Amino acid sequence: MTARRLMIAAALAAAAVAAYACIPGTADLRAFDAARMAQLETAMWRDYYEKRYPALFYHLYESTRSQFGFSPLESLRIALSAAQAASAFQPTRSRSEADAALPHLVTYYGLLRGAAPADFDTNEIARRELDWWQARREAIGPGDYGRTISAVAALTYGKSMEQPDLAAFGVARAEAMAYRDARAQNITEADWSEIERQLRGAYARLRAGIGG
Repeated sequence: MTARRLMIAAALAAAAVAAYACIPGTADLRAFDAARMAQLETAMWRDYYEKRYPALFYHLYESTRSQFGFSPLESLRIALSAAQAASAFQPTRSRSEADAALPHLVTYYGLLRGAAPADFDTNEIARRELDWWQARREAIGPGDYGRTISAVAALTYGKSMEQPDLAAFGVARAEAMAYRDARAQNITEADWSEIERQLRGAYARLRAGIGG
């Protein structure tokens, strides 16, 4: 193959990749499968605590792409903003320091907003997300910060946080986090399996609460 043909083939391949990446998706934040979301979230928690940031980025991308239906390019942007928020938050030791993660969370929710069933204020929802991240570090029980998780879900899906399944989702997800936190460095494979089981139940409640 001549150099000219190679260049043409490379250009066509690059154009095909770019076109695929930018194909508009039919993104919908309600389209997730509860069991698969539990698997992916368990993997992301493990990546985060073991500081495996490339793996965290991949699982963030996979959850956005496969569970919500965003395009490859949109999924990359969403995963990047979420990974940046997690990376900015992890080394912080106070709420004022934790605010370093806020711009990334605002970007993250801004990218998700178009696939939500109702509009929401990205600044408000990002701040509430950061509220429960910080609450976990302040000896606040899962029953309390679980309500904040429910509030974030309610804002995201345009529902009342008093909706029983939505309220149960937040607390169940928080209890799974508390289970992990209690084991800290002594966590085992069996513990991770138990966390996935708990999250599967939590996401089943979310699915029931938001409808299809």
